[in-house]
Amino acid sequence: MDENRLHILNESNRMLSKLQLLSVFFAEDVIFKIHLRSQVIHKLFETNPDLDINKLELFHVQFTASLVDLLRKIKKRNENNISLLFDEIQLNKEMIAKLNDAVYTEKNYNLDKQRQSLKMNLSLRKLFQVLSDNSTENPFSKNINAFSSHFAADFFYSISPALFADLIQYNPADVYTNSYAIIQKKLMGVLCKYNFKTEFYCGLNAGGQVIELYRFLDVERCFLYLPSNNLFLFCDIDKISNIDRTNNLSKKEKLIHELNDKNDKLLSSAGAMKADMPVEIKTLLAENYKKIEDINFLENLSNFDVQANILKTMLNTDII
Repeated sequence: MDENRLHILNESNRMLSKLQLLSVFFAEDVIFKIHLRSQVIHKLFETNPDLDINKLELFHVQFTASLVDLLRKIKKRNENNISLLFDEIQLNKEMIAKLNDAVYTEKNYNLDKQRQSLKMNLSLRKLFQVLSDNSTENPFSKNINAFSSHFAADFFYSISPALFADLIQYNPADVYTNSYAIIQKKLMGVLCKYNFKTEFYCGLNAGGQVIELYRFLDVERCFLYLPSNNLFLFCDIDKISNIDRTNNLSKKEKLIHELNDKNDKLLSSAGAMKADMPVEIKTLLAENYKKIEDINFLENLSNFDVQANILKTMLNTDII
């Protein structure tokens, strides 16, 4: 075998190897078909020494080389886009880690609601004794207002300032007052009647001003606690009936869920994006395959000039 023929066949094998790798990467039927047909063409020249070997070189120069360059450009574009997605995923993970360090979760909230209910019941029982004895003792459990400071921003339901003002209105003649608390007289009577058995119902937030709502275990009635001045009043539950209480996740916890969902979608997009190929390119490849599967391709090899020019033009367009 003369040196030129051997060189062209070796170069043809190298070009076919490149095309094979790209066909595996993109997993597109048309690229597999082009690769197989190109192998057939190569084998035809390899097993027929009488054929002009330079036509095999011309075939690769006019068609395969441009095709490989085009596919490599698409591959690089896809990999760059995937890299941007993974950068975003990593930033989201870092944000999730920071939020997890500081978040008060729904589990924290539900556990502390029980503790807060116990604190409140003990405090109200003690307040009754203090008022009965005309004592100056502080009736409230230690850190009773820590609950609102921890959870109000994330878990308390938003209400308007107007509704807030309406809920805390009272007649001074209807309350007991000492240096520690203000409590509606009728409310104290009901608390005594039901042995101070209440539970935390929900929290309300009006621009940073908070109210805690409690309900009796043995009767369908609620009362409010205003931490800013230790005020206790009956609360008409109908006034807050329009509040959406379906979601009990904190704002930070919601953001963590949203970021995790977003990362799942980004990972899914990255998988689909890896071998993404514009429709226009697929159409062009299908047209080129039709040409090279033509049994008379050798006679029409000069026509590959047109196809090669189209492929080269694709390399410089915004399609990819």
